[in-house]
Amino acid sequence: MRPGDTIGVISPAGPLNKTDLQSGIEILESSGFKVSLAHHVYSRLDYLAGEDGDRLRDLHDIFRDSHIKAVFCARGGYGTTRLIDRIEYDLIRQNPKIIVGYSDITALLMAIQKRTGLITFHGPVVRELASKHQGNYDNLIGLLSSDKPLKLSLAKGDALIPGKATGSLMGGNLSLICHLIGTPFLPSLDGCILFVEERGEALYRIDRMLTHLKLSGQLSGLSGLVAGKFEECGDPSTINRLLLDVLSSLDIPIATGLEVGHGRRNLTLPLGLPTELDTDRMILSIREAAVVNSP
Repeated sequence: MRPGDTIGVISPAGPLNKTDLQSGIEILESSGFKVSLAHHVYSRLDYLAGEDGDRLRDLHDIFRDSHIKAVFCARGGYGTTRLIDRIEYDLIRQNPKIIVGYSDITALLMAIQKRTGLITFHGPVVRELASKHQGNYDNLIGLLSSDKPLKLSLAKGDALIPGKATGSLMGGNLSLICHLIGTPFLPSLDGCILFVEERGEALYRIDRMLTHLKLSGQLSGLSGLVAGKFEECGDPSTINRLLLDVLSSLDIPIATGLEVGHGRRNLTLPLGLPTELDTDRMILSIREAAVVNSP
């Protein structure tokens, strides 16, 4: 991405007001980007950002628009799983664009990655660009503007099970990953380094989700696991013990300290790229550039 490029903004999940996006749009425009809002970005239907057909149409229209370089999601909430079985994935494959979001957007990112092979980006939504840590925005734009690999420090975390692992990076919101099990929209996790994050869930529910993932067989071929933020989910040391209790039998490196998710820090990660987890140095290294130069 370069200054002057156009960023399209869509609301594929929950609703929001114009004031929710104002500061995020301003920070994008102050960086030299043009912003194009999807037609139904401010629509509202109870807990959804409008009718399913309208949200789906916005997604398709924004990928058809050759002037738009990247697609940023306005917010999370709920709603992307209602769309993923109706998306025209051939359209997206033929018109590749950067797409960014997290939380409920996890389902959209994973579905696109699975059905098109394109790299998708787990990162901040527009509503939070100006309201959380400035480093989130700097990291996002830096990653999308660079042809260099990425290294992220895990120094604030712990090596629950030490070791090194390599594999394709995959992950996102824990509950959304669980809800994709049994659907054709969950990428294979075999050989992957998986990262997970969550917000506002009781410990027993996190236990149930992790156990469900394990019992489903989705984790049997995993290469490594990194925990992001478990915001408002209880004491971090209790989360660490739970991760060990449920997942230690996988016999893979497990680390914490990844600054992604619903906390103040939410760094951007590219889904689908070769990655190395090194608990000796407590570093997660993305081995390839996430974007390439294009006209």
